[in-house]
Amino acid sequence: MGTLLPVLKSQILTMLNTPFEAVNILEDESLRSGMKEFSQWPTFPQVYIHGEFYGGCDIMIEGYQSGELVETLEAALNS
Repeated sequence: MGTLLPVLKSQILTMLNTPFEAVNILEDESLRSGMKEFSQWPTFPQVYIHGEFYGGCDIMIEGYQSGELVETLEAALNS
C-alpha cells in the first residue's frame, strides 16, 4: 500500500477541489534533509496546509475519513 499513498493524497485533494502543489524532493538531498528537520517527521511524502505541517499520507487519509481534513482545509482556504 505504501506506493499508493502519494496517489491517494492527490486523489483526495482533487476530490475536495483543493488546489495543491507537488514538489519532487528526490532530486535534492538538502531539501529532503531540511524538510525532515523542519517538520520533525522522518518520512515522505509530507503534507503541508497553509504552510503548516499536517502529517504524512496516513494522517491525511485518517483526517479525510474523520472529517478533520475538510475542516482544516476550509479554515486554511477561508483565512
